[in-house]
Amino acid sequence: MISTRGRYALRVMIDVATHQGDGYVPMKDVAARQGLSLKYLEQILPTLTKNKLLVGLKGKGGGYRLTRQPEEYTTADVLRLTEKGLEPVSCLAKDAPECERKSKCQTIGFWEGLNNVMNDYLESKTLRDLM
Repeated sequence: MISTRGRYALRVMIDVATHQGDGYVPMKDVAARQGLSLKYLEQILPTLTKNKLLVGLKGKGGGYRLTRQPEEYTTADVLRLTEKGLEPVSCLAKDAPECERKSKCQTIGFWEGLNNVMNDYLESKTLRDLM
């Protein structure tokens, strides 16, 4: 399940993409438009700026803007930063130890297939698509 953090991060990115024009978008405006807590958004923003999805400017006329064009961001880019994992089962997680049952697991192919479908879908949808 995608967390509130991931869902809000996507909403922030879409809102900034929609409203940035030639300037910076104040986060208080995003919070108001999206009906989100500014305090909660302030916890998400460092992840987005540290990983260069957004750039911020302090002071008058400040706010946030995208570092690339909206069509260059996939939903996977955002969700992989904000979620602990997007895998449907823990044994497929990136750093998971090798499952002792993998060789005889009757469902591993199903879970791998679902994981592939989910990743393909997240990679295929951009911020531009969601705008």
